[in-house]
Amino acid sequence: MKKETVYFDTSVISAYYDERAKERQDLTIKFWNDILPNYTAYISEITVKELEDTKNEKLKMKFRALVKDFKVLMINKKITDLADVYIEKGIFPEKYFDDAFHVAIASFYKISYVVSWNFEHLVKVKTRKSVNSANISVGYKEIEIVSPQEL
Repeated sequence: MKKETVYFDTSVISAYYDERAKERQDLTIKFWNDILPNYTAYISEITVKELEDTKNEKLKMKFRALVKDFKVLMINKKITDLADVYIEKGIFPEKYFDDAFHVAIASFYKISYVVSWNFEHLVKVKTRKSVNSANISVGYKEIEIVSPQEL
């Protein structure tokens, strides 16, 4: 049986090693060990770039190791156009274009879940409803945007 798919933004990957938010770190590690094996995991070239922007070289190496088996999804014109729709509809502020990209990438590639700890712009009922309305209006399927705790 084919596994469902998950797409990670950077917040979940960075939370794995973020000792400043111990509860979130513990939940992320538990998710990684107990839940993630049931899914096929994806990131995008945006996620890779954000992880590579990490200044701490040891931490950067840990991030690379953590996602080494994840498939990396590439951006194309249709994804950029979909992200633009999200911005035009006011779903995401223009200064958070990468958040729009994360959702557009996952939508384009028909990923089951976007998994994020970003409660400000992504993991919100309003965002889910708005994204799904926009997706349907331009011919894409609905997508679930969830925190690791929800899977």
